[in-house]
Amino acid sequence: MNEQRNTFLAIVLSLGILLGWQYFFAPPPPPLPSAETPTTPATSDAAAGNESPVALPAAIESALPIAPVDRAEVVAEGRRLKIETPHVKGSLSLTGARFDDMTLIGYRETTDPASPAIELLSPAKAPKPYYAELGWLSADSALALPTADTTWSVAGPDVLTDRTPATLTWSNGAGLTFTKSISADKDYMFTVEQTVENTSSAPVTLFPYALVSRTDKPDFIDIYLLHMGPLGVFNGTLKEVDYSEIEESKRETVDSTGGWIGITDKYWLTAVAFDPTLKVAATFSHATVGNRNRYQTDIRGDAITIAPGEKKSVTSFVFAGAKQVELLDGYSDTLGIARFDLAIDFGWFYFLTKPFLYALIWLRGLLGDFGLAILAFTVLLRLLAYPLANKQFESMTKLKKLQPEMQKLQERHANDRMKLQEAMMDLYKREKANPLAGCLPILIQIPVFFALYKVLFVSIEMRHAPFYGWIRDLSDMDPTNVWNLFGLLPFTMPDMLSFLHLGAWPLIYGVTMYLQQKMNPAPADPIQAKVFMFLPILFTFLLASFPSGLVIYWAWSNVLGMAQQWMIMRRMGVKM
Repeated sequence: MNEQRNTFLAIVLSLGILLGWQYFFAPPPPPLPSAETPTTPATSDAAAGNESPVALPAAIESALPIAPVDRAEVVAEGRRLKIETPHVKGSLSLTGARFDDMTLIGYRETTDPASPAIELLSPAKAPKPYYAELGWLSADSALALPTADTTWSVAGPDVLTDRTPATLTWSNGAGLTFTKSISADKDYMFTVEQTVENTSSAPVTLFPYALVSRTDKPDFIDIYLLHMGPLGVFNGTLKEVDYSEIEESKRETVDSTGGWIGITDKYWLTAVAFDPTLKVAATFSHATVGNRNRYQTDIRGDAITIAPGEKKSVTSFVFAGAKQVELLDGYSDTLGIARFDLAIDFGWFYFLTKPFLYALIWLRGLLGDFGLAILAFTVLLRLLAYPLANKQFESMTKLKKLQPEMQKLQERHANDRMKLQEAMMDLYKREKANPLAGCLPILIQIPVFFALYKVLFVSIEMRHAPFYGWIRDLSDMDPTNVWNLFGLLPFTMPDMLSFLHLGAWPLIYGVTMYLQQKMNPAPADPIQAKVFMFLPILFTFLLASFPSGLVIYWAWSNVLGMAQQWMIMRRMGVKM
């Protein structure tokens, strides 16, 4: 009996520690434009005072950046190509041809329908610069190439939609004409065909590049459970680089055929990619400008030589939007962007988490509500785990049935521990009870537990999803509070006491955990009994700040477990 209690206690406390910790816690290729490596195309950009990451000449690395200008004012400056699709609105700056003004019209900052839409990308002079850029490099410093200061001309419609593509052109005046044919789909992907026509008398060798640049880290809680920051997939393998890691290393490079690179938030992604057959060199880099941090992810393609009278193209992709798994998988299939779904942090249990997410999406479509999908999926998991759970509950019920005899043995051999152990083992053998039989099913179910926890934590489908009653956002904590009688009293918990916040659903979970414990055999050791009595209180406070969708899942799972255990106890003639 002691062995069972020790094992079970270790599992429960380990889960508590893990969850608590997660919560708090040709010519030679020219260097790709970076925040640290000066290149000829960027000289005019830096001289103009622009915050372009295409190059940051060492002479001004210590200079303070320009004072940020209001985002709306920056967007209103200069010439721009409007972007209007079913899910995105914004514009592309014709100076530099940057994707630097992108608003996701289907997502808002809060659950209030009148709250601002998510502004994902912003220009270099705005308070939070974040943009994508495509272009060409050359080892020949005398060759005039388009830079961040280049103003492109628009051929055709002046609005880019999912039905009307746009074409940008620029000539260097020395026989090279650069064209960018841009098309948008109805979601968040932009396909850019970059073409160079050579009408000069000499061949030229160019290297296509694409980058994503971000100045300053976004506001987020840095936790072990979720990666936010630079990432990419190279040769089919995911590489994640934390902001802190790149700040220390300054630069990391990877070679690949195909692949993609970008910067991710919890729910949003900005990424760039080339034709999947193109060999690329990818770079993660960081530089400090004044007292501000600049992060850049970029890829440079292999050299392309254009002979006189020849025209050559390379296809590029820019994604700026929401990390919807079905959408990302679709781009992998149709555009060949390898393992694009890994932009979602599925974690170690990818083989479970991704199918779980698809199952929840299917159930949501069937039931019309993500909360109901969670409840239905919990039932399905319980049904799949029914044989294992049966063994667990039968073992615990058998031990509960033997508890009176075990207490008699404890009284009889109170002063002789060896005799007590021998008598207990004889009792187990005679009654065919195994005190460890209930542990294996628990161990097997732990990966399932963590996989579903991960899915519900990272899934954008749960963001701002309402449920019945007082839950308006399943991805946020329960808004009610026991200390103001769930809103009946005009009292708001001070921020310094926010750790005491206890909503209705965490309390429901705590009650279900307590009742479930009561159905199990009580620990023989009084110290263990006291620890187990404290666990429902500990977990109630621990889960109080968790997303309400997770708490609902755990509470409902406890209820289903109790129902299954009650049926087994009734069948075996054991009283509650």
